[in-house]
Amino acid sequence: GLIKSSSRNEQQEGVRLLSEITRNAPERRRECLYYLALGNYKLGNYAEARRYNDILLDHEPTNMQAGSLRSLIDDKVAREGMVGVAIVGGLAIAAGVIGGMMFKGTRRR
Repeated sequence: GLIKSSSRNEQQEGVRLLSEITRNAPERRRECLYYLALGNYKLGNYAEARRYNDILLDHEPTNMQAGSLRSLIDDKVAREGMVGVAIVGGLAIAAGVIGGMMFKGTRRR
């Protein structure tokens, strides 16, 4: 329920509760791992999502849900990495243009 909710607050609450269950009931850990990975993925915590998902895949290498989630996590991280590179590149170009304009402005005086 909470992890699959569209409400960020409910997703956070679901991750918190699952983390608590995992700590207090180690015998239930394996069944919580997928939902911890999914909840963190939905919240944008990709490193945590990958960590939980990898632990699950270590125990269950043929788990198809975890395999699919791994692909989703990897795709999202790659996409966000490309957006970050584009932003940094755009800022560098803008700084170069502004610097060039300032340099030309000081040479004319």
